[in-house]
Amino acid sequence: MVKYGMDPMNAIMAATRVSAECLAVDQQVGTLEPGRLADLVVLDGDPLVDITATRKVKAVMKGGRVVCEGGEIVDRFHAPRR
Repeated sequence: MVKYGMDPMNAIMAATRVSAECLAVDQQVGTLEPGRLADLVVLDGDPLVDITATRKVKAVMKGGRVVCEGGEIVDRFHAPRR
């Protein structure tokens, strides 16, 4: 999306909040708010400055638990399926 002119913040929102709204799951996911599932990624860089930072994932949290860190699965029970 950024490649075709969308600014990074709008691209990130389109991939998260707006997608959750379109799928009617925005009461559970899409934004970080109390009472919602805490699924997120920790990046090595600022995607608002360089959108390719979204490819540099340092950790993954699913349901508020760290499941992948440094490229290693640390919680197999809650890890995303490959």
